[in-house]
Amino acid sequence: MSVPPESVIPPPPSEPVTVGPSAEERQWAMFAHLSALAGLVIPFGSIIGPLVIWLIKKDTMPFVNDQGKEALNFNITVAIAAVVCWILFFVLIGMLLLPVLVILWLVFVILGTIKANEGTTYRYPFALRLVN
Repeated sequence: MSVPPESVIPPPPSEPVTVGPSAEERQWAMFAHLSALAGLVIPFGSIIGPLVIWLIKKDTMPFVNDQGKEALNFNITVAIAAVVCWILFFVLIGMLLLPVLVILWLVFVILGTIKANEGTTYRYPFALRLVN
């Protein structure tokens, strides 16, 4: 004897499986990378922006902790490289290196922002790991 279709009870919906960081974590990690662009307007903003976001969210969001440290380390590295370029201005090579550094900084910050928004861990190609 077969059971009529209307008497079959569907199984309860399963819990959605979340793989990777939540949307909120991805957004804050994206802001950690993107906040470095504040350095275009505010002196040391490229360091202060990621530092503030990392300090606020590091204990509650592991993905933001990782990406905030990465953004902070990269921007500290770029700041050190910029100081070296300014010193080398007197030897004239700094005039060539500083624009290259600015372009690379901008490209890598944008790449980090995009990857963080996708929920992918991003590692900058060159960064001193000063903040652990």
